[in-house]
Amino acid sequence: MLKKIIDWLDERLHLDGLLEPFRHKTVPTHKLSCWYFFGGITLFLFLIQLLTGILLLLYYKPGANEAFESVQYIVTRVQFGWLIRSIHSWSANLMVFTAVAHMFSVLFLKAYRKPRELTWITGMLLLFLVMGFGFSGYLLPWNQLAFFATTVGTQMAGQVPLIGQPILIFLRGGPEVTGATLTRFFGFHVAVLPGLVFVLIAIHLFFVQRQGMSVPPKVEKEWEQNPSLRREMKFFPNFALREMMAWYVAIGALGVLAALFPWDLGVKADPFGAAAAGIKPEWYFLFMYQTLKFIPAHIGFIDGEVLGIMGCGVVALLWMLLPFFDRERAGGKKSWMTGIGIFALVYVIVFTVYGYVAK
Repeated sequence: MLKKIIDWLDERLHLDGLLEPFRHKTVPTHKLSCWYFFGGITLFLFLIQLLTGILLLLYYKPGANEAFESVQYIVTRVQFGWLIRSIHSWSANLMVFTAVAHMFSVLFLKAYRKPRELTWITGMLLLFLVMGFGFSGYLLPWNQLAFFATTVGTQMAGQVPLIGQPILIFLRGGPEVTGATLTRFFGFHVAVLPGLVFVLIAIHLFFVQRQGMSVPPKVEKEWEQNPSLRREMKFFPNFALREMMAWYVAIGALGVLAALFPWDLGVKADPFGAAAAGIKPEWYFLFMYQTLKFIPAHIGFIDGEVLGIMGCGVVALLWMLLPFFDRERAGGKKSWMTGIGIFALVYVIVFTVYGYVAK
């Protein structure tokens, strides 16, 4: 019966032709192969986000007078609603973490080298969109902390010279954070960003499929000198089964976090109330937030915050174009780009931890 069903589908969809590339696809095997799994884990967590987000949409109401109450209803009245919301929130944070880990692994393994420049660029755009998911989703519960954090975050975007004010109006749906901001962020979170992500994931996976997995320069040189050292495994089923084991680890960690540390709802937002003490952005924005706090109010005739925001934008652009600056080829030599990567990783970790503990 199963064979008849498969044959019926194959006759109409030509499944055999679609699966043919995967039968011959191989993955390099070496001592650093474990880093290949972070991209798949990030994709898996995105699917978890998609599934739990759909379940939450069944009860969520995106309005200033209903949003908080609807989330409160989910976590207190809907069966396992608190667990679904916690899984959604924790998987969002884990997705950012694995995406950043994937980015740095690609950087240190030199996987962005020619001809994979476009793979790196699409991956960076996906990382920016993932952070956009975090920023837009943060406001949706409409609690006090999220309200004032969004106010501060959008105000920072408004500091961009020339286009800052139009960006602020576009994000907020008006001059202030109101219910219009909430519905606008809801639209970004459930329609605009997912649509962009699906397109970029398809393009990113197409590049990975066409170009194959990159091999670190040092390993590549060793294989060229001694071809007998070359090791590869079939993508399916060998690598796919190992990837699934990594997914099991991810979902185990997610289940522990969601069950033992349920995501707090807080109190309903009051635009006329006092700002919550110690307002800070999510952990993946902390290093930028803390950097801006260290910049003087004025540097010459330029506003310090404006200069800092512009600097962050320039750094992000240069980081996305990184493959075009690193001319290192196979050979295993250390390049100045490796030092830049180490500095960036240490900087992000130190300023994130400092931002978390600082008052």
